[in-house]
Amino acid sequence: MTFEIFEKLYPIVDSWIQSTLAAHAGKKRAVALCGFPRLPHYFSDETLASSKVVLVDRLPVPPLSRMGLPQFAEFERGNFNGITYLDTFFLKPAVAKDEATHFHELIHVIQWRILGTKEFLRMYADGLERFGYWMSPLEKMAYDAEAAFSRSVAFDAEKLVSDALTKMR
Repeated sequence: MTFEIFEKLYPIVDSWIQSTLAAHAGKKRAVALCGFPRLPHYFSDETLASSKVVLVDRLPVPPLSRMGLPQFAEFERGNFNGITYLDTFFLKPAVAKDEATHFHELIHVIQWRILGTKEFLRMYADGLERFGYWMSPLEKMAYDAEAAFSRSVAFDAEKLVSDALTKMR
């Protein structure tokens, strides 16, 4: 995607995200209230209190094809367990009690926080377009961190994301 196309569509995607978050505002729950025992060992109390989760039967995915980005049609059809926008992630009820899935989405929350909306969307779109979902750098970072979490490897997840993004920029 060219710089010009991204600049033209960014406000549309950003508006869609803001509308989606507003539409689900009453359903948000702080991750800190989910009662997961291990997440506090990887994320700060502030992050767990400020990050929100919303359970939905169908994940809200922006209609990128209709926005003029047909190259993301496969992503739109993806069968994912969760999706993150800013400090809020949406999960299917089947994974509501899965601590590793929450961990994965919290990695994205940290990415959004560090990069900001515009840079996150630019990097995410570029990664999807160039490498596909599974090998896109921001997803790969989240899946690799989730795998380490699942192996019970102790680390500061917020520092891991910060250090990795510094190397990527």
